[in-house]
Amino acid sequence: MEKRIGTAIILIENRESVQEMNAVLTDHAEIIIGRQGLPRSNGQSIISLVLDGTTDQISSLTGHLGRIRGIQVKSVLLKNYKNE
Repeated sequence: MEKRIGTAIILIENRESVQEMNAVLTDHAEIIIGRQGLPRSNGQSIISLVLDGTTDQISSLTGHLGRIRGIQVKSVLLKNYKNE
């Protein structure tokens, strides 16, 4: 299957969910090429991910994250990405 490059934005509304979220990210580490965390003064946090994987791999990651209580996730993928 063809690889895509994309991004995922994760909004953490419940800090109790962070351990489960980090376990999911670790399980999908092979497609994560960049990660940036931004704490906010309102108690929420935002994590942005840069991803490089197939649509199935990226969908698996976002699907697992989306099932965690207190976590929201959205992703965007680009077509016609030239693989190295």
